[in-house]
Amino acid sequence: MLRVFFAFAFMLITIAGLALQPAFAETPIEVLAALKAEASGMPGFQEFSAERGEKFFKTKHNHNLSCSTCHTDNPAAQGKHSETDKIIKPLAPAANEERFTDMKKVAKWFKRNCNDVLDRECTAQEKGDVLAYLLTVKK
Repeated sequence: MLRVFFAFAFMLITIAGLALQPAFAETPIEVLAALKAEASGMPGFQEFSAERGEKFFKTKHNHNLSCSTCHTDNPAAQGKHSETDKIIKPLAPAANEERFTDMKKVAKWFKRNCNDVLDRECTAQEKGDVLAYLLTVKK
């Protein structure tokens, strides 16, 4: 009887633990839609452009840095932080299904990385263009 109780308790703990695993709240397409909603209220908004996004991603900005400095010219490949040499998982959603699935993380990383590369936050237009580009990158 005690074995059955412990087995049942273990099963409940396991199920509860699985339920607490982080779930992907958004898809990259939903994140892109949220960025579009933000950007469309800005003066001069243009539809997002993968071409503009690729150019932005690969162009060197302040401090002679670009997004591709750490994420490589192929965002489906593993990158490496330019200062710390820390390995960075692929940025393209096709190569890394965890990318762009949590709006809070997306906002956090765009804010941090844009400040590093541009010395300012990216506009919603720039973020949307970059994500539109990254969605075109295949494995």
